[in-house]
Amino acid sequence: MKLSEQMSYLRGLVDGLDIDMTTKEGKVLEQVLEVLQSTVLYVDDLQSQVDELTELCEDLDEDLGNVEEFLLDEEDIDFDDEDDDYDFDDEDYDFNEDEDLYETVCPTCGNTIVLADAILDEGVMNCPCCGELLEFDFDDLTIDDLEGSEDEDAE
Repeated sequence: MKLSEQMSYLRGLVDGLDIDMTTKEGKVLEQVLEVLQSTVLYVDDLQSQVDELTELCEDLDEDLGNVEEFLLDEEDIDFDDEDDDYDFDDEDYDFNEDEDLYETVCPTCGNTIVLADAILDEGVMNCPCCGELLEFDFDDLTIDDLEGSEDEDAE
């Protein structure tokens, strides 16, 4: 039984007793019933607000879960869509001006990526466009390979 139903039942019991509400005891009983009635209304109002806030929190939690899933689940993001233009400028990165910069093309998405020496020293990085793991291995390079690339740069 709800609190408001219990209050109505109690009010009915008191009314059924035919108590004289003009006596001291009757006045006290009437005042107690009024305080209880006010308390019941207040508690009912609070319960309605709690129910509404609980529903709102559940909706927000669900929405936040959707946002987290979208932002954190790389499989849902389609970087291969040719309509999207991922333009990464040198200005987007905080490179040391004295540092040599290199460019490479991601074999998966075909975007040009600007690299610093520190990234090459690490030997691996994720493509900022598609997330593909790129590995840089210079162990197989020979002096001729390096001289050949310098000759191309000079042209």
